[in-house]
Amino acid sequence: MTHFAFLTPPYAGHLNPMLALARTLVDRGHSATFVAQADVGAKVARPGIGFVPVGARTHPPGRLARMTARLGGTTGLFGIGGVIRDMAETTDMLCQEVPGALDAIHAGAVVADQTEPAGGLVARHAGLPLVSVANALLIDREPAVPPAFVGWSYDDSPWGLRRNLGGHRVADWMMRPLQEVVGRRARGWGLRGIETMEDCLSPTLEISQCVAGFDFPRRSPPAALRLCGPLRLPEARVWQGTAGRPNVFCSLGTLQGARRPVFEAVARACERLGLPLTIAHGGRLDAAAAAALPGTPRVESFVPQRALLRTVSAVVTHGGLNTVLDALAAGVPLVIVPLAFEQGAIAARIERCGAGVVVPLRRLTAVSLAAALSAVLERPNYRARAEALRDEIAQAGGVERAADLVERATRPRRSGG
Repeated sequence: MTHFAFLTPPYAGHLNPMLALARTLVDRGHSATFVAQADVGAKVARPGIGFVPVGARTHPPGRLARMTARLGGTTGLFGIGGVIRDMAETTDMLCQEVPGALDAIHAGAVVADQTEPAGGLVARHAGLPLVSVANALLIDREPAVPPAFVGWSYDDSPWGLRRNLGGHRVADWMMRPLQEVVGRRARGWGLRGIETMEDCLSPTLEISQCVAGFDFPRRSPPAALRLCGPLRLPEARVWQGTAGRPNVFCSLGTLQGARRPVFEAVARACERLGLPLTIAHGGRLDAAAAAALPGTPRVESFVPQRALLRTVSAVVTHGGLNTVLDALAAGVPLVIVPLAFEQGAIAARIERCGAGVVVPLRRLTAVSLAAALSAVLERPNYRARAEALRDEIAQAGGVERAADLVERATRPRRSGG
């Protein structure tokens, strides 16, 4: 049996899929330990799953709250510089401290989020098998696929290829603080050819939560890439919707849940249409703000999301990948209001695959949202596309297939005798 060390960004959208994979591996007799700053300990506390805190000097308790606040306040490209500096400092700290932690727990393999390059660096330095997991959109570049931080449509024309190349150059410029850490650490460990985040990916196994029908077409996907669909554990909880009318669910994820104006627009739109609405704000609205929302929405900090999605007819969301994939896994069409990061790119994919409607933040009003909701509820093509993706996700294998692949990729090779 193998002891897997997990390295991932310290946010719920990355931690939760990794926890599902870790739990599945532990249930098969393996060991799993998350290695991260101390604040992450409470977030990954699960029976049978270990945690090793690192970064006491540079990432003491309380720093994650500041990082999360910066992340949650980002809109578009505004404020992204501070987020990238946080990423660079965390990667540098992990490269400094994780090798000792791997020795201490006798790790036999590393499972790393694609967006945490320390995983690939440390695994190569330690000579350990590496598995990369794309809990967000794939960072593997292709000429026809736009950068993940823009909401550009897919365009493989010569003009589109030139546009994407320019976008990737801008991305490289923005990511310089992180790339400098990657290059410096790689050179210090004698790891040749490692200069970028993409260079840190596993050559053996890359697992993605996406499925082909959702993502943009890829002409030359990495040989190591496997599309497994959402990494989720079985959920036994139930949710009782409101009978008699199509129900709507609104979530802005765990980082953007303080965006009261967005919730107000959604609530007014549902009030105009007479639709029952449930809002989940991730604990980021106070009771007074929640009570002041228009109409009579049911407002909760957290909900059993997948159980709730089985009872609704439409989802309004910022376009976080996990909420989008959960909605598609339930066959529910979406209205997406992208706010930051890769949400515009996810919205572009939903628009292209036909499973929803995009409402840009600059055009967000109760009227525009009501029109978008009416479209996805009344035009059968949106639900048909969502249901087709539901079937594709069901066939992708999910966390059990991902665990099978991890076991095969990290199984010790026997030398010939």
